[in-house]
Amino acid sequence: MASVSENEETNKGSMWELDQSLDQPMDEEAGRIRNMYKEKKSSVILVTRLAFQSLGIVFGDLGTSPLYVFYNTFPHGIDDPEDVIGALSLIIYTLTLIPLLKYVLIVLRANDNGQGGTFALYSLLCRHAKVHTIPNQHRTDEQLTTYSRHTFEENSLAAKVKRWLESHRYKKNALLILVLVGTCMAIGDGILTPVISVLSASGGIKVNHPKLSNGTEALFADLSHFPVLAIQIAFTTIVFPCLLLAYIGQAAYLVGNRDHVSDAFYRAIPDSIYWPMFIVATAAAIIASQATISATFSIIKQALALGCFPKVKVVHTSKKFLGHIYIPDINWVLMIACIAVTVGFKNQSQIGNAYGTAVVIVMVVTTFLMIPIMLLVWRSHWLLVCIFTALSLLVELPYLSAVLFKIGQGGWVPLVIAATFLIIMYVWHYGTVKQYEFETHSKVSMAWILGLGPSLSLVRVPGIGFVYTELARGVPRIFSHFITNLPAIHSVVVFVCIKYLPVYTVPTEERFLVKRIGLKNFRMFRCVARYGYKDLHKKDDDFEKMLFDSLSLFVRLESMMEGYTDSEYSLPTQQTGMSLTDLTTMENSNERPLSSNVDISYASSYDLIHPAQSQGSSLLRSSDQTNGATDDELAFLNKCKEAGVVHILGNTIVRARRESTLIKRIAIDYIYALLRKICRDDSVIFNLPHESLLNVGHIVYI
Repeated sequence: MASVSENEETNKGSMWELDQSLDQPMDEEAGRIRNMYKEKKSSVILVTRLAFQSLGIVFGDLGTSPLYVFYNTFPHGIDDPEDVIGALSLIIYTLTLIPLLKYVLIVLRANDNGQGGTFALYSLLCRHAKVHTIPNQHRTDEQLTTYSRHTFEENSLAAKVKRWLESHRYKKNALLILVLVGTCMAIGDGILTPVISVLSASGGIKVNHPKLSNGTEALFADLSHFPVLAIQIAFTTIVFPCLLLAYIGQAAYLVGNRDHVSDAFYRAIPDSIYWPMFIVATAAAIIASQATISATFSIIKQALALGCFPKVKVVHTSKKFLGHIYIPDINWVLMIACIAVTVGFKNQSQIGNAYGTAVVIVMVVTTFLMIPIMLLVWRSHWLLVCIFTALSLLVELPYLSAVLFKIGQGGWVPLVIAATFLIIMYVWHYGTVKQYEFETHSKVSMAWILGLGPSLSLVRVPGIGFVYTELARGVPRIFSHFITNLPAIHSVVVFVCIKYLPVYTVPTEERFLVKRIGLKNFRMFRCVARYGYKDLHKKDDDFEKMLFDSLSLFVRLESMMEGYTDSEYSLPTQQTGMSLTDLTTMENSNERPLSSNVDISYASSYDLIHPAQSQGSSLLRSSDQTNGATDDELAFLNKCKEAGVVHILGNTIVRARRESTLIKRIAIDYIYALLRKICRDDSVIFNLPHESLLNVGHIVYI
């Protein structure tokens, strides 16, 4: 078998070998930037303040539940005082088993470096098993500081579960759909919570005016680096006892006043503290509403980065913290939906049924997602996993069966909301995956591009061309299409690959990977820009300047190394943490390191090699071995920048094949096409100047 494999490699020909030598992966470069990033430590006061603020985000929804739980439990009044004691017992057991034991003590530990939610759990799974349906990850990505991945023993339970999940594509899709269902229900919760909380709190103005629902569980959303231990302590010592007192006080009042179920919360409050309590309840309702809205923004941002939501505008509202974001388009959608739900429901108890349906389904989805998390990430014993699952479902399945009977009484609302978002997210993800697969299968080898010069009179024109692609290796189809019809390329060509990884953030020191493709006189580079699902492209970021600075810094750092060949060498732009100014100062001092002996002459119209020169490994040896200066190449880069910078983007039109099914044609030709029209372009996201954009259009049939 070994000889057959060797023959297959040999039969691939010299062009294949040439392409492998010209366009190697960035293993060496990624290895040099390991352990560079050091997370900044925050002061105790700042951590305490952020932990306190996080209570509103994580448990704001749960904190307002005493306003409406008893009313929705007894919408038709109380027949027997013992029913109140029974309901109180259920409430106490539920608070203890679900928020306290399940979420606070267990689920919160499954955060992704402080980030929570269904997509955070999904990102953890994607790092520990190859379940990501967009296979754009490389082994160099695993060397990121924030990747935090474990290896398994071959015969361990975790390894077996990992192989089972990776064995078939339908299992990956089933896992993704489960994540999307939980995400869409959480978005529905973000729509219903403001309606429930605000109306319930404002009901205190008229004490005899009943208000809303039966939610008893808080969704853990975005912790934003807040310490989990501090949140656990705060909930256990503050939130949980206060909730118990609130429910016990209402129960004691209802035992003797069975006719005032709707306003039990406010009637149980002494007159002396009525208005202060009303103000506190209203403030808590506002905080809970804002918390779920903020959680929805965070969920949408995570889904967007993982290729599961159309590109929308994301505004970074804080200079210090990643989690503080605002999405204007989603904010308008939430506002319109909240108004529609408030006006549309004539019976206010139906809003409670809708709210309960959304919350319970999210609880069940979280339980099922925790099973692979405990097996793959925590590597827990299967018996512990079974105990956790059994105890969680023992409480959640009765609640689920109860809310299913209320679908016709308002419970259908979150199902409609979730179905709408699920269709949008899955169709967008499906189209994104198919487009990526097409780009991968239709990519062109670098050796083919370099061999086009003499045959097609391919010339080099002044300027820098940034070619954007989703491929970390190879040449995108749009570029080959471009130079085939217009046989000219810029003096400097940089293939820019923007990757979103299943990590919460990529440190700036590790974000850009730059390497040279081929010989120096080719003037071709590849830049991979890696982002996490919490990273944002700020409005004041000049992406063009960041790319050029990374390229210039790479040239500086390259000259400081010795003992390399043109075809094998690559270097990270951020490996030393030095800027161009620092490097210039070093080179002008007595500590200047030895520079390269490779010639760095200006590129000309005929810098590309002839086909006769591309045989075997002779291309790998540079023909120019004179002493060249790094400053000459930097001057050439600056000269090209002054001549003009062009950003070449693909304007892809995706169409379904004629033989496709009706459902696929509707999904691709109408829904996906509409979403692409209304979503933001990459040029807007990266703040690229419109006067230097060049869109290359092509049609993709999937």
